[in-house]
Amino acid sequence: MRDCIFCRIAAGEMPAVRVLETPEVLAFLDIAPVNYGHTLVIPKAHYQNLLELPDAVWTAMGQVCRRVAQALQATLFAQGFNLGMNNFEAAGQVVFHAHLHVIPRYYTDGLQLFPQESYKPGDMEKTGEQLRRVLEEMEG
Repeated sequence: MRDCIFCRIAAGEMPAVRVLETPEVLAFLDIAPVNYGHTLVIPKAHYQNLLELPDAVWTAMGQVCRRVAQALQATLFAQGFNLGMNNFEAAGQVVFHAHLHVIPRYYTDGLQLFPQESYKPGDMEKTGEQLRRVLEEMEG
């Protein structure tokens, strides 16, 4: 897709600091990192979000994420890492090409990514029941 920045990076038409490449997936450093080493993992083909990704591509992205995380521990001494994927504008997706963030974490980095909430009484069970029902329908 010509107007997609990640497609252009994957095609070599725009610069990026590439760290790992497979036939289906590219990993490169984020230009606006949360922490040094913050890496983006993208499919080379254009898919807008998780719901469009074929299973094989999703699996390949996960394998690349694991390798990048291992390298972050070995080189930058990351004490942990977050994997993140924003899907659709409401979830913070800005570039509409599926991508995973591999973010190295440290005890002293002060980042808090997800504030926690709690369910009202009975809502957790109700939500679980609704999700199970839809998932069963999707399988059948």
